[in-house]
Amino acid sequence: MGRTDTRAELAGLRELARGGPDPEATGRQHAKGKLTARERIGLLLDKGSFTEVETLRRHRATGFGLEAKRPYTDGVVTGWGTVEGRTVFVYAHDFRIFGGALGEAHAQKIHKLMDLAVSVGAPLVSLNDGAGARIQEGVLALAGYGGIFSRNTRASGVIPQISVMLGPCAGGAAYSPALTDFVFAVREVSQMFITGPDVVRTVTGEEISQDGLGGADVHGRVSGVAHFVYDDEESCLAEVRYLLSLLPSNNRELPPTAPVSDAPDRPCDALADLVPADGSQSYDIRTVIEEIVDDAEHMEVHAGWAPNLVCSLGRLDGQVVGIVANQPAVTAGVLDIKASEKGARFVQFCDAFNIPLVTLVDVPGFLPGVEQEHNGIIRHGAKLLYAYCNATVPRVSLVLRKAYGGAYIVMDSRSIGADIALAWPGNEIAVMGAEGAANVVFRREIAAAPDPEEVRRRKIDEYKEQLAHPYYAAERGLIDDVIDPGETRSVLIASLAMLRAKDSDLPRRKHGNPPQ
Repeated sequence: MGRTDTRAELAGLRELARGGPDPEATGRQHAKGKLTARERIGLLLDKGSFTEVETLRRHRATGFGLEAKRPYTDGVVTGWGTVEGRTVFVYAHDFRIFGGALGEAHAQKIHKLMDLAVSVGAPLVSLNDGAGARIQEGVLALAGYGGIFSRNTRASGVIPQISVMLGPCAGGAAYSPALTDFVFAVREVSQMFITGPDVVRTVTGEEISQDGLGGADVHGRVSGVAHFVYDDEESCLAEVRYLLSLLPSNNRELPPTAPVSDAPDRPCDALADLVPADGSQSYDIRTVIEEIVDDAEHMEVHAGWAPNLVCSLGRLDGQVVGIVANQPAVTAGVLDIKASEKGARFVQFCDAFNIPLVTLVDVPGFLPGVEQEHNGIIRHGAKLLYAYCNATVPRVSLVLRKAYGGAYIVMDSRSIGADIALAWPGNEIAVMGAEGAANVVFRREIAAAPDPEEVRRRKIDEYKEQLAHPYYAAERGLIDDVIDPGETRSVLIASLAMLRAKDSDLPRRKHGNPPQ
């Protein structure tokens, strides 16, 4: 066979691998409103940048008719390319081949790609559209998942790992995404569950659809498994690209900077009107974030889950920051179990990848109630506390209005390690609100008074004057400065610029033991 013939043979094999063994499979995928694996990779990566590896890999399993079905790629497309010029590794399940189910060869391709991503120090994106373990290959398929899980864990905090759910993913196919940093989902396309509706019906008698059990909105609003939810694959993958533009390639790098036309000293005079002076009045903290960050752009994480706490990535003077903020528009911005877990994981992610933290505080406390206590608010609230105390990145906190009790401490107060602690005038930092404090401290005096209401009002004013006035914490060094709201952006930028060279080490240890 001559050189020309061998080149033609290679081209034919590559074309067969790209097209798949069934010419009609692509049409069936499109009929479901889904893109193919290669179409998805084309949307994710810069045009023409994808380099595929192990295109001609085939399984070697026998039995159950597998020996007669040995398609190239074995149902997963693996390789690397660029997003805005930076290297990104990607693997995509090909649902046209074995339903994207994972077998031994399929898993080994993913293992190799994950190892390459860690060794190179570049993000890993998985485009998930697989039916779980390939039953015909038995324990080899299960071992393949084990290899993925162990690599997910070793890569955690080393390179960013992003999972995009683009089909039904059950059993082991759902656990790898749960180990990654971010999970994207698409409505009416993505489903994740450990056991599907048929098993649920058999075991419990409950009737439920795939979407009702593990659809995108279920995981975006109820379980918290999905961080981002979108209406279609195109917008979802565009947002994955945007997220990657905000993240460093690995834990040894700083996040990428971006040119900005938004002046660092731009006044934020609108903040004084956006945040009502009355601590009992509601407002949307996202309008505050938009006023502060560059060009009003930020990417909110877990927007639909635990919305009483906002976690977002944005830029200040071109530098990426992670923002954690109480949301007074939802349950007055109290901290509860879900919000504590949400905040803790976001803080840990930012700390792992050198992203400075800005905390905007307007919190009345932890949510009281029997259900919260019995479900472990102490344990879960401690997760957020642990995450902040363990973080070594630059940390700036700002009290907008009120900060009461243990929730004030947990929201990156000076006492747990905030590098710079700021407050607006009118802030109220105290063990609890003046009304509640007066009722506790002066309850006997109030009860014995001829006019209890008059005494109560007087004692409330007395408590405010002595312990809850805006400058009490500043006078005692727990607040570095009280700033005008209009100066917020410029002060945050100046503080973070000063902290850019911060060097802080944790004690030598194998790892901590965070509350679970």
